[in-house]
Amino acid sequence: MTQQALIVIDIQNDYFKAGKYALHQTEVTLTQNLKAIELAKGKNIPIIHIQHLVSPEAGEGLFFYENSHGAEIHADILAAAPDAPIITKRHADCFEKTNLDEILQALNVNEIILTGMMTHNCITHTALSPAAARYQPKVIEECVCTTDRITHALALDAMQVRGIEMSTIEKAFA
Repeated sequence: MTQQALIVIDIQNDYFKAGKYALHQTEVTLTQNLKAIELAKGKNIPIIHIQHLVSPEAGEGLFFYENSHGAEIHADILAAAPDAPIITKRHADCFEKTNLDEILQALNVNEIILTGMMTHNCITHTALSPAAARYQPKVIEECVCTTDRITHALALDAMQVRGIEMSTIEKAFA
């Protein structure tokens, strides 16, 4: 039997219009993620938030600094799944030096559905992570975004040619 988990990656304030590193189509991606979260909740699929943090000692010119408004997970995402665990990370791969694998094992998950930001970085690195291979990762295409349309398309293609399934919201939870 398939036990899924929805992994919502880095939907944080710095990626939105007033943030330090605004991405392309964040509002659309936010809306689509809220739909995915509601569908997952309706099917009792566990949801896990991922939050990227950067130490202030890393220097100027970055974003997601610890204890900053920009590093906070978007309020609408938190409100949609307020009881979901939050895993903090410092690398593009959500499995790298985190307890994500342990949480997924404890939930008996064997399939992860990835959504969030940035397609070409944290989504791709997580989907292609050696640690993710045991979970048959899928990406919901309309629930991810990055800096621009071309980079987004290239990242989706890079994952697909390496065997990562692209899905729609409805198909992912079917």
